Amino acid sequence: MQPEKRPPNGEEEVVDAEVVDEDEAGEDAGGNGEADQVERDLDELGATKRERDEYLELAQRTRADFENYRKRVAKDTSEALARGKAELARELLPVIDNLERALATGRDPAAHEALARGVALVHEELRGRLQSAGVEAFDPTGEPFDPQVHEALSTQPAEGTESGVVLETVEKGYRLNGQVLRPARVVVSK
Repeated sequence: MQPEKRPPNGEEEVVDAEVVDEDEAGEDAGGNGEADQVERDLDELGATKRERDEYLELAQRTRADFENYRKRVAKDTSEALARGKAELARELLPVIDNLERALATGRDPAAHEALARGVALVHEELRGRLQSAGVEAFDPTGEPFDPQVHEALSTQPAEGTESGVVLETVEKGYRLNGQVLRPARVVVSK
């Protein structure tokens, strides 16, 4: 806009309002449109940040829940194992008592027969307790050698026997509900 010129006679001249070019008017309107767009973008950015924060909080809660679950399962497993050990110990305590009685009887030289009988009874009691818990012994003599359930201590030639057959069981194997606790230690034919 240009400065107003005053006529030399001192009278004020009335000037018509300035006409603005359409191009200039478009620029002013565009300026407001850009501001509106920036404001919408900022609102959208704020909404996106809130959504991000919600997801982050959800992920953190989920992580904490999972960590608590993992700790609870580990604690439950540990407690179950301790209860199992305690139950096994309770089952075997009478066997220990009987062995101690047998050993006390064995100090008397005249009681050797009674000692042998006592040890046999304790052995049967122990086997019975283990069987009631699902533990079973297996003797693979005469069966084909299976490295999944047998441990070969040695091999020997044997007439009339195929190669790879268990000739002798040095120590029986034991299973608990079908799972091998200890493989049978065996001698295998060549």
